[in-house]
Amino acid sequence: MSELQNVIERRLAGRIVSCWQALDETTVSVHADQCLDVLRSLRDEPELRFDTLVDLCGMDYRDYREGGHEGPRFAVVLHLLSVELNQRLRVRVFCPDDDFPVVASATSIWTAAGWYEREAFDLYGIVFEGHDDLRRILTDYGFVGHPFRKDFPVSGYVEMRYDPEQKRVIYQPVTIEPRDQVPRVRREENYGGFIAQ
Repeated sequence: MSELQNVIERRLAGRIVSCWQALDETTVSVHADQCLDVLRSLRDEPELRFDTLVDLCGMDYRDYREGGHEGPRFAVVLHLLSVELNQRLRVRVFCPDDDFPVVASATSIWTAAGWYEREAFDLYGIVFEGHDDLRRILTDYGFVGHPFRKDFPVSGYVEMRYDPEQKRVIYQPVTIEPRDQVPRVRREENYGGFIAQ
């Protein structure tokens, strides 16, 4: 167990779900209703001092480990850095409701969270309560759905094209027929310098 893990378990006892080591980094799991309180403590506690938000992303745990994951489907993962103490931390917060995933916005703690949260909202449909400008950032404003969700169809729901008669871009239902892609292997007779038998 790392010293950072010991400090976190001591200072945040009763406010975290669990804390463990993975890939040479400490990870802490937090209840959604305790999220802001824990994040503020991670930033302000003298033994922690995580003053920099390096990254924030959404996660979809549907079919994770081939259905081996039990629990909420959507999570938000934050990567924090303490410049002063030279340590890193991963924080994971699960959204309690799969149908309408909501978690508190971290923008009041790290302003850098703003664009990251917009991206997670756009791609996963996670709503960040308290974010003052939560709108799409990567997809078009008329885009239907959230493309990083594991149940989002590869072809999407609508396609856009330029209509010369209307002289504008229009949206229409997808006209691509879904099909299974089975790769075909074709090799020349002299492939790789030897004769195929």
